[in-house]
Amino acid sequence: MSEMNLDLSAVLFDENTIRNRILDIGAQLSIEYKDKTPILICILKGASLFLCDLIRSMTIPLEIDFMSISSYGSGTKSTGVVQIRKDIDTDIHGRHVIIVEDIVDSGLSLNYIMDYLKNHNPASIKTCVLLNKPKAHKIDVQIDYVGFDVGNEFAVGYGLDYAEKYRNLPFIGILKEEVYS
Repeated sequence: MSEMNLDLSAVLFDENTIRNRILDIGAQLSIEYKDKTPILICILKGASLFLCDLIRSMTIPLEIDFMSISSYGSGTKSTGVVQIRKDIDTDIHGRHVIIVEDIVDSGLSLNYIMDYLKNHNPASIKTCVLLNKPKAHKIDVQIDYVGFDVGNEFAVGYGLDYAEKYRNLPFIGILKEEVYS
């Protein structure tokens, strides 16, 4: 057992559950975007593992790009102020865009990203998130494809972190409160 496991109170989703859900989403995207060559924009760093498995599950031509934003600093709650740290490199004008995000808490960051990308005049924008915390939303935000809905637990693993730790866990677990409080 990894010493990181000792910091967890429970496993939310094991490797097989995550893999099977991503296969389902990938199949759905492959059908819906047949003949469109979508561009998947991964929001770094947390969504990188999700993106890798998602694109491997898709059976259509696609492209990828990356954005890095900051709204958390080193804390556990979003500050609500979003800063773009790395912008996309691809011209998305007239393209079908799928934003790939690890988790939606307040919805403020995802809403900001969508508004920002809409200014680039894509043909369409949809969102694909691994974890959605509906009870934490501060605004209505468009989420088109959801891996899993979760409560307000502090989730880590499979790309999700606390202070840059736990990203490499192959499953998603709940971090014990005493670790981050």
